[in-house]
Amino acid sequence: MRPVSFVASVVPSVMALPLVLAVGALVAVSAQQTPPAPTSPAGAGSQNRGPAAPTGPVKRLPNGKVDLSGVWQGGGPVGDIKMGLAKGETLPIRPEWQKIMDARMSKDDPEANCLPTGVPRRDPYPWRILQTDTHTFMLFEGNIHSYRQIFMDGRKHPADLDPTWYGDTMVVDSVGFNDLFWFDFIGTPHTEKLHTIERYTRTNLGTLVIETTVEDLGAYTRPFKITFTARLRPGEELMEYICNENNGYVKHITGPAKDF
Repeated sequence: MRPVSFVASVVPSVMALPLVLAVGALVAVSAQQTPPAPTSPAGAGSQNRGPAAPTGPVKRLPNGKVDLSGVWQGGGPVGDIKMGLAKGETLPIRPEWQKIMDARMSKDDPEANCLPTGVPRRDPYPWRILQTDTHTFMLFEGNIHSYRQIFMDGRKHPADLDPTWYGDTMVVDSVGFNDLFWFDFIGTPHTEKLHTIERYTRTNLGTLVIETTVEDLGAYTRPFKITFTARLRPGEELMEYICNENNGYVKHITGPAKDF
C-alpha cells in the first residue's frame, strides 16, 4: 500500500461544500492571483517519493478556470503539522492542550485505526481531484477510501451544523468539524471550534500548493497558517486499500489477517 489535494487561483467567488461519510464540509471558493510560496522542505509532512512532478504550463478547463483534476500526492501534514509553518513560526497551542497532546500514544491515532484524517491532514497515499460544473470531489486512496464533496453552487454554511470529519465548508472555507481526528501522527489536537480556510493553487502542470489557515481558539491562542505542496502523478491510479475500524488488515489472498 502507498500514499492526493485544491485552491482555485482563477475561480470566481463561489461556495462549495465537501461531504464525507454522511454530511460534509461547506467550502467557499475565491479568486487568488498570486500563489503562496511553500514554507517547508520538499516532502515535509507528506510522502513525496517517486518520480519528479511533470513540468509545463497550468492546465485549464474549457471555461478558462484552472483544471485541478488528476492524481496528486502530498499536500498536508502527516508526521508533524509544525513542518508546514513558516520559518521562525511556532505552534500557538494552549498549555492545557499541549498536555493532552503529550499524553497521546501513536497506537491511539484515529488515522492509524482506519478513521478519516480530517483537515488539513492527509494520509501518505495518492488522492484524486474530480471537477464538474456543480461539484468538486477529492477521492482518497487511504482511510476507507473516504472522499470530500464540495458544492460549487453558492450555498452558505448551514445554520445548524452537524459536526463531521471533513468540516462544513473551497478558497475552501470549512467549519462544523468534530474533534475526533488528529492533525498529525504526534497527536496535535483541535476542538469543535476548528475553522479552516484552504487555498489550492496549481502553480504549474505538476505542482499544487495548499495553504491552510487554521483557527481554533479552543486549543490555540491565535490562528496559524501552514503550507504544503502536492505533486501530480501522471498515469497513476488509486489502488485498493483495505482498512476496517478495529479489524486490522487482511493480506491479499495468501496471508492471514494481521492486527495493527
